[in-house]
Amino acid sequence: MPENPRGDADSFVRVRGANENNLRDVDVDVPRDAIVAFTGVSGSGKSSLAFGTIFTEAQRRYLESVAPYARRLIQQGHDPHVESITGLPPAVALQQRRGAPSSRSSVGTVTTLSNSLRMLFSRAGTFPAGFTTRLDSDAFSPNTAAGACPECHGVGVAHTVTEDTLVPDPSLSIRDGAIAAWPGAWQAKNLRDITIALGYDVDRPWRELDQADRDWLLFTDEQPVVQITPQRDRVAKPYNGRFWSAKKFVFHTLADSQSASMRNRVLGFVRTGVCPLCGGTGLRRETLAVTFAGHSIAELNALPIRELAEVLRPTTQIRDAAPALPTTESGERTDVAVAITTDLVARIQVLLDLGLGYLGLGRVTTTLSPGEMQRLRLATQLRSGLFGVVYVLDEPSAGLHPDDAAPLLDVLEQLRASGNSVFVVEHNMDVVRRADWIVDVGPGAGEAGGAVLYSGEVAGLAAVADSATRPFLFPDDDAAGRRERREAVGILALHGVSLHNLGDLDVEVPLGVFTAVTGVSGSGKSTLVSRVLREVVERHLRGGSVDEADADVAALEVEDASERIAEATLPSTSTDTLRVGSVTGLDAVDRLVRVDQKPIGRTPRSNLATYTGLFDAVRTVFADTDLARERGYTPGRFSFNVAGGRCETCLGEGYVTVELLFLPGSYGRCPTCHGARYNPETLEVTFRGKNVAEVLAMTVDEAATFLAAVPAAFRSLRTLQDVGLGYLRLGQPATELSGGEAQRIKLATELQRARRGHTLYLLDEPTTGLHPADVRLLLAQLHALVDAGDTVVVVEHDMDVVAAADWVMDLGPSGGDAGGRIVAQGTPEAVAAEPGSRTAPHLARRLGG
Repeated sequence: MPENPRGDADSFVRVRGANENNLRDVDVDVPRDAIVAFTGVSGSGKSSLAFGTIFTEAQRRYLESVAPYARRLIQQGHDPHVESITGLPPAVALQQRRGAPSSRSSVGTVTTLSNSLRMLFSRAGTFPAGFTTRLDSDAFSPNTAAGACPECHGVGVAHTVTEDTLVPDPSLSIRDGAIAAWPGAWQAKNLRDITIALGYDVDRPWRELDQADRDWLLFTDEQPVVQITPQRDRVAKPYNGRFWSAKKFVFHTLADSQSASMRNRVLGFVRTGVCPLCGGTGLRRETLAVTFAGHSIAELNALPIRELAEVLRPTTQIRDAAPALPTTESGERTDVAVAITTDLVARIQVLLDLGLGYLGLGRVTTTLSPGEMQRLRLATQLRSGLFGVVYVLDEPSAGLHPDDAAPLLDVLEQLRASGNSVFVVEHNMDVVRRADWIVDVGPGAGEAGGAVLYSGEVAGLAAVADSATRPFLFPDDDAAGRRERREAVGILALHGVSLHNLGDLDVEVPLGVFTAVTGVSGSGKSTLVSRVLREVVERHLRGGSVDEADADVAALEVEDASERIAEATLPSTSTDTLRVGSVTGLDAVDRLVRVDQKPIGRTPRSNLATYTGLFDAVRTVFADTDLARERGYTPGRFSFNVAGGRCETCLGEGYVTVELLFLPGSYGRCPTCHGARYNPETLEVTFRGKNVAEVLAMTVDEAATFLAAVPAAFRSLRTLQDVGLGYLRLGQPATELSGGEAQRIKLATELQRARRGHTLYLLDEPTTGLHPADVRLLLAQLHALVDAGDTVVVVEHDMDVVAAADWVMDLGPSGGDAGGRIVAQGTPEAVAAEPGSRTAPHLARRLGG
């Protein structure tokens, strides 16, 4: 234990009577000024203790010290269920953020480095001749009206139509359908009659019309109204018809049509690419004309931050040798530039220390792993200079290669050395071993957890037999990863692959085996698996008809229109285009299933029960009860998403929101249904003594017993238990689930489906957020898929998973431009012996070598 720098008589945070979530009257003493690891299986209660109790109480106490008026401006959480906590300093929480990321959020915005860079250009940039005033810092942001490109609105991508896309056959006349983007049937005749009334020739071939007339018909925003007299229908009366240009009709349909088929039809006339006005930067031309050190702000945003620091460093070295510092070409004193660049370089150095030098400030957060996001937020805290604070971190090593975890541990020790306490909820045993103190919660999950099994120095856990963490922290068998390796039944070979940092890469993926793709952050793992393999196989499967394979992929990805738009609007560069020279072996793949960490839903209405489909069986069971049949209730009555059975006060949400003018909205439990989501009449219907709201409140383990006689529901519940999710509640909102939990729910949903054909499963870090005991459960399911004849490819950092694979493909040697190559491949034993691999020493240690 490190010495207490403040010399306090009592250097412990003492928790008494904690009953948050599944905690059972917990008493525990946790030392301050130390690194404390909270461990236990998923759902054991460790987060309830660290975040739900300790951090929440620290936050509550701080808010009580704030003036009552100001307190209303701060969104407040609930009071923790705890009798008392003493010795508690102020706390800062760094959690794994959930929900849908925004394509407008970037590395620069998360770290606030973009704010300083924009200020640097505004105050110390070189403005070209002709500028009468300096641009405000907002003018250097694509997310503001002052800076956003007027063509693409700041996203860097333009959705355009051209004469070639709107009129694919210029030999046709308008009457014969030259303007293919116009609608068909009666609407086509209507627009043709309007065009005639406006004086245009609809019978001449399109190519023979004047260019000015063609441009007006295709692109005008004008919508003149003319009177149309039907020629063929003597009964119909004259009417006023409004003209729509082809472009206006296409974008109106995309924006407002409720018909998916109509939107898909017009989407074929749209071309999406780099915005021609801003070149993909999202910024106005006048903004791009301003430079610093010879670079525009877009160019600096595109540089890896290690290179950005080198561009800025010369300015920081200007000394105050003269009474007045020289000025820039535009007359701005360089002392401003020195001050801003000095601060920027110091903050960038923290990111470099955390191994993030390969990222650029313009890199959007939608492309970052959870581990990268957490390190970015941690870097921001390191520059704050706080003292005497408890930092509560949620799995800071999540998504990190073992090599990347080393600098993270240095940062945690730096926080402690600065006089702070560091509480980490952690599953990585390498991080736990470096802790000063361990609090192990368990022994199981949900109702089987909630007790502190041990609180003390790490070595003492070896004597706690009931701990699920003990056998992994002190392994008895170092060679547990050794197993008989399967032989491939075929090869999926890709030659000349180029995308992002993958350059002319040749890849051979063995079929019928379990393959782990490894490498440090930024080495190209996710690009290879989640982009290249996915797109190549999807194109092959769609080469025939739209079959069940496509439906399976779509269902598991849970993509909606907003998500597709977000992906489409990421700034594009030449390296964003996938290029593949040749592919062989695709005929052996019949289905593709991609299981990623995207949320299973974006609102609290989405939950475990609705996503897996088991709630359909539950609603059917309630509709079959005597009381429901007597009242004429159908299964729809027991849905909280439609009118009828739901509570109309909260519209089935379980809570109500209160919008306050000029203040943040507040919410609370619905005063009518008290969170049950249903109206009283619906709740009067019971099955085995429980109403539908009480069933939704059950955990998967509880529901598996309660619904054992309902085959359709039990099958889903059993597969959820098999992947270690027995502790989740059926009605738990999707917004409360971690990325790892969402991925396992998708996997469980796939496991309960009927098998057909050879399936390729692609998984991206499926062990994120899993305790080693839960990793074993997941591994058993993945191996069962391979034993059944399918292929599993996982991007993974967990050496337990890598050691259990049949084949390992290691990318690197480093991240960014220094990565993108296969540095080693073969069995785990072969890769562990490869001297050029940064994964090798960690894998060798796991294999006992």
